[in-house]
Amino acid sequence: MTTATRTPAAIDTAALRELTKDGSGPRLLDVRTPGEFHTVHIPGAYNVPLDTLREHRVELLRHLDEDTVLICRSGARAAQAEQALADAGLPNLRVLQGGMVAWEAAGGPVTRGAARWELERQVRLIAGSIVLVSGLAGLAVPGLHLIGTAVGAGLTFAAVTNTCAMGMLLAKLPYNRGPRTDINSVIPALKSQP
Repeated sequence: MTTATRTPAAIDTAALRELTKDGSGPRLLDVRTPGEFHTVHIPGAYNVPLDTLREHRVELLRHLDEDTVLICRSGARAAQAEQALADAGLPNLRVLQGGMVAWEAAGGPVTRGAARWELERQVRLIAGSIVLVSGLAGLAVPGLHLIGTAVGAGLTFAAVTNTCAMGMLLAKLPYNRGPRTDINSVIPALKSQP
């Protein structure tokens, strides 16, 4: 049985800026890795990485409502988070259109921490390096260039499915993890927000 892919409701940067300019507005859940979140995030956002959200979505449901906006780098992980929460019984959440990339481009206020390379940039570096090295080594060792072909196939699959195995693996590195998100501190903070 094939399930239809649905498009989550979106909110653009201008509308979200308007809703948050006086410090009130919707709850903001940033589903990026803690490392990405601590590098730059929207003031007042809560960091609940996508894996943590999936694992604790039932607990989170009790403290979320439809006045919640999900945020990630570009919108893909936020859409996955919206789907996970909708599957658990909380429909009609909104996703920040274009994610943090669009928010920063529009000049939205941000809180900055230590600079880190974004996961997408790390994936490009690793994938490009593997293709370059295997291509050059393939001149000396027949068949070694096929490693680059496999990486290309993996990137194509990542684009088609809107997932990235290499990105998920890189997210687990200590450099990308940053401070661990403690769900037991996020939930009380969500409770206290009106």
